[in-house]
Amino acid sequence: MTIEVRVPQLPESVADATLVAWHKKPGESVVRDENLVDLETDKVVLEVPAPVAGVLKEIKLKDGTTVTSGQLLAVIEEGAAAATGAGAAAAGRAASASTAAGAAKSAAKDAPGPQTIAGKLSPAAKRVAEENKVDPKSVAGSGRDGRVSKSDVVNYLQAKDAAPTPAPSAAPAPNPAAKAPAQFVPAPSARGTRAEQHVPMTRLRARIAERMVQAQATQALLTSFNEVDLKAVNELRARYKDQFEKQYGVKLGFMSFFTKACVEALKKFPSVNASVDGNDIVYHEYFDVGVAVSTDRGLIVPVLRDADQMSFADIEKAIANFAGRARAGTITMEELTGGTFTITNGGVFGSLLSTPIVNSPQSAILGMHKIQDRAVVIDGQVLVRPMMYIALTYDHRIIDGREAVQFLVTVKQCLEDPARMVLSI
Repeated sequence: MTIEVRVPQLPESVADATLVAWHKKPGESVVRDENLVDLETDKVVLEVPAPVAGVLKEIKLKDGTTVTSGQLLAVIEEGAAAATGAGAAAAGRAASASTAAGAAKSAAKDAPGPQTIAGKLSPAAKRVAEENKVDPKSVAGSGRDGRVSKSDVVNYLQAKDAAPTPAPSAAPAPNPAAKAPAQFVPAPSARGTRAEQHVPMTRLRARIAERMVQAQATQALLTSFNEVDLKAVNELRARYKDQFEKQYGVKLGFMSFFTKACVEALKKFPSVNASVDGNDIVYHEYFDVGVAVSTDRGLIVPVLRDADQMSFADIEKAIANFAGRARAGTITMEELTGGTFTITNGGVFGSLLSTPIVNSPQSAILGMHKIQDRAVVIDGQVLVRPMMYIALTYDHRIIDGREAVQFLVTVKQCLEDPARMVLSI
């Protein structure tokens, strides 16, 4: 009995997907729920599992095809087994012939072509490896179960390029009698040939580019800044970090403090939590806070639903879970949809100051930055404190400068005196 494998129902916000890579070939056995093919949307990579066990009889669409919900991908012969007996013998003879042909080609010293990529590679890593003719066996994977990510392949290529080249043979001694005019000799390039690579954008990167340009083209974006003394937060974390981790099984980080502080500020200034819909302003009476997470595919923003009702431990657990599953490619579409406000932390990469771009259709985003010891004047004394610049980019169409500044002041006050977040003052 033949069973059709079709594109699963895509969410309403996703019109189509790209067929990234097949994990099985026609004629190969498959087991129920085994991943057959990866589909990349502008947010996540979806896996299409085998609905039944059997043999993959036919593949209808090739890699790189744009697909929509319900489109036929492949056909499985249910209950069938891979070729055995005479078929296996024929396959063996074919394999032997192929091996002999390969040996003959090697003897002829033909130039090597693109290598077939196998093993646990992410779709992005596979694409980069094939384009640069990299043997995946030579790349160490840093992901779960040894999975090779795009960054692993890029790091391998960079290390290869940086490898020292053999020293050139000694040049003959110059003839003093010769009076040839001096000539300019350019210094050899440290990287050898000046190569260029044209790599198509992934759907996620293309979508990020589209949304960023859209936000800047359709919103009146402006950024306000302030700075926060994190001494009180540092002391609180140092005092309770061991007890917190022992009780809740997760570390007490900075993001829970900033999320709580932003929620308190959003309650005071509803326009920062609002969005524009045509000529209407939509005031959201809930607080779904997006937290930007960096992955090897690009930046994604999973959402903390009803963040105002979450404890510090709930927030830290959710963020740790999001980060792990986002980098492993297992985060769901629903977890990336919606959000009324976003927090992004460029400080983890060393950024001292930036102007983040609003995640449309939201109207504001808070940017965190690097914590740096700086001299500040407090009560007439110059003291060294752990300071962080914070930035609020906002849509000036519905958020006035006064509200933006007071929003940042509220965040600052909550972080410099964390008891405010407990008392909601």
